[in-house]
Amino acid sequence: MKSLDELRQLREKAQETIRLREQAGGIRIIVGMGTCGIAAGAREVMLAIVDELQKKNLDDVIVTQTGCAGLCEKEPLVEVLRPGEPKITYGYMTADKARAMITSHVVNGQIIGEYVVAKEDDVAE
Repeated sequence: MKSLDELRQLREKAQETIRLREQAGGIRIIVGMGTCGIAAGAREVMLAIVDELQKKNLDDVIVTQTGCAGLCEKEPLVEVLRPGEPKITYGYMTADKARAMITSHVVNGQIIGEYVVAKEDDVAE
């Protein structure tokens, strides 16, 4: 970075990327990355999710992290929000389960019931 103009251009590019993601209204995946989640393996789960999305060229899926959700005994937790569908929280996740979740739920819309620890009845926006 050598000038204020370069900084402005970088900021504008970042803001445009954020606007596109917000407008996409697509699928969101939220990984619990509180201390309890990390201790239970959430980093590996997050890496597996990102890797699987890249392998499948799913660049319209937003992956974020959050802190402790209060379900420490069920960590690592992963929430999947698909527009027009209830929020699904998967628990006791592993890297292999996360990869299966991407294929089944994110790509094909099929919830993996045996991994679900919570289902929010409200429909995701």
